[in-house]
Amino acid sequence: MDKSKRPFLKFKRSFRRRLPPIQSGDRIDYRNMSLISRFISEQGKILSRRVNRLTLKQKRLITLAIKQARILSLLPFLNNEKQFERTESTARTTGFKARNK
Repeated sequence: MDKSKRPFLKFKRSFRRRLPPIQSGDRIDYRNMSLISRFISEQGKILSRRVNRLTLKQKRLITLAIKQARILSLLPFLNNEKQFERTESTARTTGFKARNK
Protein backbone atom coordinates (compact mmCIF):
# COMPACT_ATOMS: atom_id res chain seq x y z
CA MET A 1 0.00 0.00 0.00
CA ASP A 2 1.34 3.37 -0.93
CA LYS A 3 1.99 5.98 1.78
CA SER A 4 -0.07 8.57 -0.06
CA LYS A 5 -3.16 6.35 0.22
CA ARG A 6 -2.95 6.17 4.05
CA PRO A 7 -4.01 9.67 5.18
CA PHE A 8 -5.59 8.67 8.49
CA LEU A 9 -2.69 6.87 10.13
CA LYS A 10 -1.27 8.72 13.10
CA PHE A 11 2.41 9.16 13.68
CA LYS A 12 3.91 7.45 16.68
CA ARG A 13 5.23 9.81 19.29
CA SER A 14 8.66 9.17 20.61
CA PHE A 15 8.85 9.46 24.36
CA ARG A 16 11.57 9.22 26.93
CA ARG A 17 11.17 6.22 29.17
CA ARG A 18 11.28 7.16 32.83
CA LEU A 19 13.53 5.35 35.22
CA PRO A 20 11.84 3.01 37.68
CA PRO A 21 11.46 4.55 41.15
CA ILE A 22 12.90 1.48 42.89
CA GLN A 23 16.19 0.13 41.60
CA SER A 24 17.02 -3.56 41.72
CA GLY A 25 19.53 -3.03 44.56
CA ASP A 26 17.15 -1.03 46.78
CA ARG A 27 15.88 -2.93 49.76
CA ILE A 28 12.27 -2.18 50.72
CA ASP A 29 12.43 -2.06 54.50
CA TYR A 30 10.93 0.06 57.28
CA ARG A 31 14.44 1.28 58.20
CA ASN A 32 15.15 2.65 54.72
CA MET A 33 13.68 6.10 55.35
CA SER A 34 15.15 7.73 52.24
CA LEU A 35 13.27 5.24 50.06
CA ILE A 36 10.03 5.27 52.04
CA SER A 37 9.77 9.06 52.18
CA ARG A 38 9.59 9.25 48.38
CA PHE A 39 6.24 7.43 48.43
CA ILE A 40 4.51 9.61 51.05
CA SER A 41 2.74 12.89 50.31
CA GLU A 42 3.29 16.09 52.27
CA GLN A 43 0.20 15.28 54.31
CA GLY A 44 1.56 11.87 55.27
CA LYS A 45 -0.61 9.83 52.92
CA ILE A 46 0.69 6.88 50.91
CA LEU A 47 0.72 7.80 47.23
CA SER A 48 -1.02 5.62 44.65
CA ARG A 49 0.64 3.18 42.27
CA ARG A 50 -0.12 5.32 39.24
CA VAL A 51 1.66 8.31 40.74
CA ASN A 52 4.69 6.28 41.82
CA ARG A 53 4.84 3.94 38.80
CA LEU A 54 5.22 0.90 41.05
CA THR A 55 4.29 -2.69 40.42
CA LEU A 56 1.64 -4.29 42.61
CA LYS A 57 4.22 -6.30 44.54
CA GLN A 58 6.39 -3.21 45.15
CA LYS A 59 3.35 -1.22 46.28
CA ARG A 60 2.41 -3.89 48.83
CA LEU A 61 5.95 -4.01 50.21
CA ILE A 62 6.16 -0.22 50.41
CA THR A 63 2.80 -0.06 52.19
CA LEU A 64 3.86 -2.65 54.75
CA ALA A 65 7.17 -0.85 55.34
CA ILE A 66 5.41 2.51 55.83
CA LYS A 67 2.93 0.99 58.29
CA GLN A 68 5.71 -0.69 60.26
CA ALA A 69 7.67 2.58 60.38
CA ARG A 70 4.57 4.42 61.64
CA ILE A 71 3.97 1.86 64.39
CA LEU A 72 7.61 2.07 65.50
CA SER A 73 7.36 5.91 65.53
CA LEU A 74 9.86 6.35 62.73
CA LEU A 75 7.19 8.11 60.66
CA PRO A 76 4.25 10.20 61.83
CA PHE A 77 0.72 9.00 61.10
CA LEU A 78 -0.28 12.54 60.14
CA ASN A 79 1.99 15.28 58.93
CA ASN A 80 -0.11 18.36 59.64
CA GLU A 81 1.85 21.58 59.87
CA LYS A 82 -1.11 23.53 61.21
CA GLN A 83 -2.02 23.24 64.85
CA PHE A 84 -5.75 23.19 65.28
CA GLU A 85 -6.78 25.81 67.77
CA ARG A 86 -10.29 26.26 68.97
CA THR A 87 -11.37 29.87 69.30
CA GLU A 88 -14.59 31.32 70.62
CA SER A 89 -15.92 32.02 67.14
CA THR A 90 -15.54 28.39 66.06
CA ALA A 91 -16.49 26.78 69.38
CA ARG A 92 -19.65 24.70 69.28
CA THR A 93 -22.68 25.70 71.26
CA THR A 94 -24.94 23.23 72.97
CA GLY A 95 -27.89 24.21 70.82
CA PHE A 96 -30.11 25.11 73.78
CA LYS A 97 -31.07 28.72 74.17
CA ALA A 98 -31.07 30.21 77.61
CA ARG A 99 -34.53 31.38 78.63
CA ASN A 100 -34.88 34.65 80.48
CA LYS A 101 -37.41 34.41 83.34
